Amino acid sequence: MGTVEDRLHDDMVAAMKARNTVLTTTLRMGIGALKNEKVAGKEARELTQDEEIAVLQREVRSRKDSAQAYTDGGRPELAAKELAEIEVLSAYLPSMLSDAELDAIVAEEIAAAAQASGEAPTMRQMGAIIKAVNGRASGRAEGKTVAAKVKAALG
Repeated sequence: MGTVEDRLHDDMVAAMKARNTVLTTTLRMGIGALKNEKVAGKEARELTQDEEIAVLQREVRSRKDSAQAYTDGGRPELAAKELAEIEVLSAYLPSMLSDAELDAIVAEEIAAAAQASGEAPTMRQMGAIIKAVNGRASGRAEGKTVAAKVKAALG
């Protein structure tokens, strides 16, 4: 088991002993998502810590979408359940980058692209810059936020 999965499992056992059903079911879903990811593909494999974090981020994103749909549909009790699950899963994710930190990374990558090409980067280099920023952020920033910041910085 990976380190994140170990923590999820240990916390799930503690939640079961404490009879905390919300925490128990949320952690079970997280562990299930990690196990599904392990066996996805042609052969089973162990996940790296980055892959485990990516799976949990995907679960959080899914719950955010569900909470929004429930809110729009007039089902606040279901939205509250999804938001509670987001809180539980977020505790296992690294802290997100602040706007200032993300802006600094974007500026550094744009400067690096400018130095490499000898001229100011254009929208054509946007994809490469986004990829470089995402690599440095290593899952601590949402892709759409990174793309928006790069696009704003380029033009």
